[in-house]
Amino acid sequence: MKLAGYGEDRLVRELTQRLAVGRDVLVGAGDDCAVIGRKTDAQWQLLKTDCIIEGVHFLKNADPKKVGWKALGRALSDIAAMGGKGWHGLVTLGIPADMEVAWLKGFYKGLSNIAEKFGVSIVGGETARSPGAFFCSIALTGTVDSKHCVTRSGGKAGDRLYVTGRLGGSIRGKHLTFTPRIEEAQWLTKKFPVHAMMDLSDGLGSDLPRLAQASGAGFMVYEEKIPLTKGCTTQNALADGEDYELLFAIVPQDAKRLEAAWKKRFPKLPLTHIGELCRNFETENLKSHGYDHFA
Repeated sequence: MKLAGYGEDRLVRELTQRLAVGRDVLVGAGDDCAVIGRKTDAQWQLLKTDCIIEGVHFLKNADPKKVGWKALGRALSDIAAMGGKGWHGLVTLGIPADMEVAWLKGFYKGLSNIAEKFGVSIVGGETARSPGAFFCSIALTGTVDSKHCVTRSGGKAGDRLYVTGRLGGSIRGKHLTFTPRIEEAQWLTKKFPVHAMMDLSDGLGSDLPRLAQASGAGFMVYEEKIPLTKGCTTQNALADGEDYELLFAIVPQDAKRLEAAWKKRFPKLPLTHIGELCRNFETENLKSHGYDHFA
């Protein structure tokens, strides 16, 4: 069977379900980051890789500084989803022989800008000739306080679902200029008992079902409440992807306190209650799925 039509989630699940892991692996494949450590440790290590490919994650005429920003930003967004902070990055490049040196220097300028902003040290990597398109893979380490680490799998029936920012229309430019929600996620996890969280990279229509499934729950979404980027439709918000906002679940008793505190701490960034996690899997009601590399 060919990969086309196989489905990304199915492929990842079948490839990773029998991987060997040691006792120090607290969270393995299937979440935003791997978590390494002992349950008694005050801090745990986070490990993440992410890649960008010309023609898939950016177009050939894109500003190289923005492409470099995105390359590291994607991995940082996953670190944020665990409530952590990034520390050290390794950069692997596959470069066509006819690529302009000036473009690569611009790419590294953007990479350096986001690394400096979020306190990440770029400590090495690898370069190789690509026979096709340019690609970059980032390997990133991070840490998280063990008592504040959040996974996708801790959601409970009755939890309220929230998203940060506005969704849809990322192709207009946000997919290259987004800000990873590191600060917001660390504030959130230290102030409130967040049950489950992930970043929205493939679209709400794909990522919310992943969070619900990992938590052993169904979900109900009020589509009229989904915060839309100006000029976008609900379909855009569900399916466009690359929003790099946070999706999280929290007990309803904390909702009013959260909303008031958020508005005071982050007045320019919307926080929106979009639905609930439910016991009944039949309550899943999204009309569209997000991006799938192998749909």
